[in-house]
Order: sequence, then structure tokens, then C-alpha cells
Amino acid sequence: MRTGLSFSYVARNLMARKLTTLLTATGMALVVFVFATVLMMTEGLRHTLAGTGSYNNVIIIRQGSQTEVQSTVTREQANLIASLPGLASHPSQGPMVSREVIVLVNVPRQDGEGLANIVVHGTTPVGIGMREQIRVVEGRSFRPGSSEVIIGKGLTRGKLGLRLGGVLNFGQREWRIVGVFDAGSSGFDSEVWADSEQMMQAFRRQSYSSLVVGLRDANSFETFAEALAQKPSIKVDIRRESLFYADQSKKMSGFIEILGKSITLIFSIGAIIGAMITMYASVANRTQEIGTLRALGFQRMNIISAFIQEAMLLGALAGAIGLGLASFMQLVEISTTNIQTFSEVVFRLILTPTIALQVMIFSILMGVLGGVLPAIRAARLEIVNALRFG
Repeated sequence: MRTGLSFSYVARNLMARKLTTLLTATGMALVVFVFATVLMMTEGLRHTLAGTGSYNNVIIIRQGSQTEVQSTVTREQANLIASLPGLASHPSQGPMVSREVIVLVNVPRQDGEGLANIVVHGTTPVGIGMREQIRVVEGRSFRPGSSEVIIGKGLTRGKLGLRLGGVLNFGQREWRIVGVFDAGSSGFDSEVWADSEQMMQAFRRQSYSSLVVGLRDANSFETFAEALAQKPSIKVDIRRESLFYADQSKKMSGFIEILGKSITLIFSIGAIIGAMITMYASVANRTQEIGTLRALGFQRMNIISAFIQEAMLLGALAGAIGLGLASFMQLVEISTTNIQTFSEVVFRLILTPTIALQVMIFSILMGVLGGVLPAIRAARLEIVNALRFG
């Protein structure tokens, strides 16, 4: 009884049919490329929104609201919340509380293809200081009490193309862009920031959208939450800021992932059929060779194993090609609509080791599924018939 066929024998047989192997691997690689791109989009969006805000900040919105756009917090509630224990304090500005206003405005796209919804985020110097990832990289920050704005770096690229020194028109005012800030590839990079009190006046609002408060230390969340619970007149929901934005990414990333995987599944059926045809052709062309191997003492399972390995190698080759192509998508920046807030979000695709592993497993699995039936067909060939008609 012979042991299994060597891997070099398997690889040599696969490479003997260079054109067929290349065409099949290319078709499978395109499916792998789509699958990898979907996973990278999901990861990029998750990374962008989950990286927004700070874990040491708490965002406060009206009870039952899903987003800041839907929320209202009155001035009286804001003043009461600012007096609660557990909050960090600024030496000159008192409790670390930022009263914020969130508004969606329409901005013309640079290419003339309609309008884009972007978030205008009314905040305060305290609010900017509480977000450690915010760094002004061009110009300067807006002056409190003025009609000045600063824009996220993501808005300076792509189809929006906002620029330092430009003008935005919303709230029946002209707002001068005096600075560009880098928010570390977070969701803030897709926002316009302005003075919250000026936003209140421009949009004739009497209430804030939310409050963002800074905690005194890592253990102060429970202290603050318990003190807030003792104020039944203040009906609000509180979340750590980073977790609040991470939750907003779930619906959008989940939608992209489900849609993309559904498309990939359909394409993968075609790729599996292509691999199966290639492997059946291999069996037909090697009938005499298979008969010879059986005559030399190789068992049916040895034949099945050899063809399965060949299919796995084909899948691995396709995976490497598809993954290599997908890696270049990290250079691409995508602008899409956040279905939670209906605002424009700019993000990059991200390839992680986990995604690379998932993609390679998927590709090899496609090869195996395409090779199972041909392998069984090869193993069932009778020795005499294979030698006679080969």
C-alpha cells in the first residue's frame, strides 16, 4: 500500500495547465476581491465611527432619542447637569461641560451632482479640548461668538472639496472657513464645527441637541450616573461618547456587510462551478495517469486527497491574487451616507490580518467545493478501464 501523493506532484499537475489554471484562478480571484472589499468597507466604517469621541466623555441626549439630531436638552437641564458630582473641572472655565448643537445642512457637491448632507456641529472651546484627537492642521480654530467654522479634513477631499478661506451658506448666514482639523480618521473628520451659541441664534433654537461632559476619572461614570438618576425631572439617556458613536456604526456596517456577502455568495457559485469544470477537465485528461497510480498501489483516498489538494492550491492562488488586488483599495477614500443620521461620512477601507485570514479561508473553501465531485469521480475510475481508455 502506498502513502499519499507528494505536494510537489499536486502542484506540478496544476501548473501543467497554465492557461486553464490562470483563467479559473482569475475568475475566483474576482469573487475574492469583492468579498475582501466588502469586509474592508465594513471595517473602515466601523473604525471611523467607533474611533469618534473619547471613552472618558459622556454624551447626554433626550430620553428615547437615537441620535443627537433628534434630541433636545434645555438650558435649565444643562445647568443642573453641570452641577452634578463626578465631572472634571477646568481651572478657569469650571465643569467640563460642552453644550452642543447638531444640524444637518445641504452643501453642493463640487462635481455638480446634487447636494450632500453634512453635519454642522455647534460646540465650544471646552468641547474641542475634550476631544483629544482633534488637531487643527491648517488655519486656526473659530472664535467664540463669530460666524466662523472649521472643517474636518475629510471634507477637503473627494466630491465636496471644501477649502480653507471658503464660505458656507446655512442658517441664513455666511460662515467663513478659518481652519481645517484632523480628527484621526474618525467621524468628526466629516463634520463642520462652529460656535454652539451662534448656531442657536442662526437656527432660532431654544434648546441644545446634546451635552458632552468630561469625567473626573475612569471610575466617575457610576458616580455621575447615580447623581443624575436622583434628578427625575431630567429625562435623558447617557452613554460614554465612544460607545455612542460605535453603536451608530452597527446599522450601516451591518447593511453593507449583508448586501456585500449576498452578492459575493451569488458570484461564488459561478466561481465554484468554474473550478469544478477545471477539475473535471483535469480528471478527463489524466485518466490513464490515474489508472497507473491505482495500479502502483495508491488507494482511492490517495487519489481523492491529491485532487482536493489541487483544488485547495487553486483556491489559495485565487485568494492571494484577489487579496493582493483588494489591498490597493486601502488607497481609496469613500464618501457615503450614514443611514442612522443621513449625513455624509468619509472613510477609508481597512485591511486587517483577521480579514486576510477570512478571505483566504473563503477562497480555499471555494476551491474545495469545486474539487470534491471531480475528486470522487477520479477515485471511482476502475483500474482496467482507466488504463484501457486513457
